[in-house]
Amino acid sequence: MLKKLFCCFALSLLLLVNNSYGISAPQDLANNSAENGTLEKMLVANGNVSMSLNLNRLSRIPFGQDESNLDQLRFRIGPDSFFTILVFNDALRGPDTGLMGLIPENSASLPGLLEASLSQLVIEKLPSDAPFDLAVRDSKTGFVFFNIEGNLYNYNAATRVVDIEEGRLLISEEFARGLGRAGDSGMVVGRISISMSVYPIETTTLANGAVESSILPPRSDDPNLVQGPDVIVGDISGTQQFGSNATQVGVAIGTTSCNNGNVSLHWVAMPNTDHPVIPQNLYRMSGGTDNQERFEQIGQSWLKHAFAAVNGDACGFGCSGGGGGLGPGCSDPYGAGLNASQSGLGSRAWVNPFTGVFPSNARDHTGHNDQTSTPTHRALVEMVDLNTTLNPGATYFAEAQYVTPHEYVWCQSHPGECNMYNNVSYRQYAVSGTTSFTFTSLGSTVRMTPAINAWPGATITAIEPEPGVDGRAFIAYKVTNPSPGVWHYEYALYNQNLDRGIQSFSVPMGSGVTMSNPGFHAPLNHPGIANDGTQGSAGYSNAPWTRSETATEVNWSSETFGANQNANAIRWGTLYNFRFDSNRPPQSAPATIGFYKTGSPMTVAVQGPSPSVTTSRCPECSRGR
Repeated sequence: MLKKLFCCFALSLLLLVNNSYGISAPQDLANNSAENGTLEKMLVANGNVSMSLNLNRLSRIPFGQDESNLDQLRFRIGPDSFFTILVFNDALRGPDTGLMGLIPENSASLPGLLEASLSQLVIEKLPSDAPFDLAVRDSKTGFVFFNIEGNLYNYNAATRVVDIEEGRLLISEEFARGLGRAGDSGMVVGRISISMSVYPIETTTLANGAVESSILPPRSDDPNLVQGPDVIVGDISGTQQFGSNATQVGVAIGTTSCNNGNVSLHWVAMPNTDHPVIPQNLYRMSGGTDNQERFEQIGQSWLKHAFAAVNGDACGFGCSGGGGGLGPGCSDPYGAGLNASQSGLGSRAWVNPFTGVFPSNARDHTGHNDQTSTPTHRALVEMVDLNTTLNPGATYFAEAQYVTPHEYVWCQSHPGECNMYNNVSYRQYAVSGTTSFTFTSLGSTVRMTPAINAWPGATITAIEPEPGVDGRAFIAYKVTNPSPGVWHYEYALYNQNLDRGIQSFSVPMGSGVTMSNPGFHAPLNHPGIANDGTQGSAGYSNAPWTRSETATEVNWSSETFGANQNANAIRWGTLYNFRFDSNRPPQSAPATIGFYKTGSPMTVAVQGPSPSVTTSRCPECSRGR
């Protein structure tokens, strides 16, 4: 019944507009072709309006003066206009409803009433039973200045440009009264022309008079959107505790995704694997006199598997419909409770973070005993890391990331349109509690930036061993001087989406350098559980990295991939810390990064202790593959 009603409405509307407007390419709606085809509802994207006004006539200047002089008023069509056009089988059928805002680009000597409203004028499509097609009025007061008649419509289907020409501007009754010349109502005082680019916001397919389908196609011409699909964390909407055990709590982070690209992002639920996954992390900044000495990850979750996109406009990009996924400019909210739902979570071990590829069983919970009251699969955090009495003055940060195969596939077929590197955002939080915790946001979400960037005074350098083949990691370091003759060296290695992982880290030492208070910190890996993607479902190791010292360097390392495929390497979405105190001040030095799965070690410039005999320790910090 709804389809029949829509069809009758659509065909009646087509007949109406065909008979009401001067259309450049009319079609015979009496034959079958009128009931077979595509009806598109178009929205104005941008355009220009020109009014040629005879100001002498408008101002009733005596006839002795020149009345042929026309002044041009030029306008841009406002970006928030909602003026719709109907197109059937690429032939224009006329305007539907709405109005377009006008932004003046010049001025003229206008009557006071019109001058006062110049910056808030709109062109309105009047109802079909009105005596005129269009009118020019004040958007705030509703005051009508001009009615428009005689206008002709032309549509170029190839460029999607609509031109409205030869429109005559007639003084309205209320404008005539406002001028004190009621008898001049209907006087022609100029002409108007409009040129506007349009794009489809609704496409309906008709077959033999019945609606076959009706979709909201994605918009792809917004210059503010990047090329290709580009999912980002537009907002971290809330951080909450979900479940606990004797020493740990589970934390989940609400996320609102946004498509910063001009291509609809694939978003198909399991068992289809063409959808994003969402890891969530928690960090703490503390230490030193200012509680900014170190930046540590204290929790990491499994992955929320996305399953549906509702296509809102929470990011303010201008959502234009989903087109079967997350549409260009569109947003989709997943609350903390939804991201905490254990049945929707899958292990990180299944996912290649650079390609976004994972198998269809990556969310298999067979053999799990998931209970809401436990921290299972959520961001697993030790209570002592949140306890406010044990961490006075500490600052906390929630971080979320979206990883999706669609971005990688698009990148491979569209070089230069690779959007896999900006999918992480963070937000600062205050924490209260000792065994049960609440989180209060401080400030807004920092979009498209990993949380490590919140570490004040740190130097951050990207690690990209094989661009285009694997992802990126970052090294951040900070050197402080807590007391005379003592320097504290703090290093943080963050793996954003580097699939090969990191297995070792070393800093050069030299003559006269002594080291004290060495330290290592890593977030908890989740315990092994059936079907978690780790070898033997044993889970990843939590063994601290082994530290070794020689006359030339200090080195930390995990087991190698060959020795243990579940070793405690720095896998994607995790941050590990290395630290020590030294008697020597800093100088540039080449730290060495060793990879876990594949690839030769590479060096990267950091600061390390200067030897008692000054030497250049980092003439060239080279890359390695």
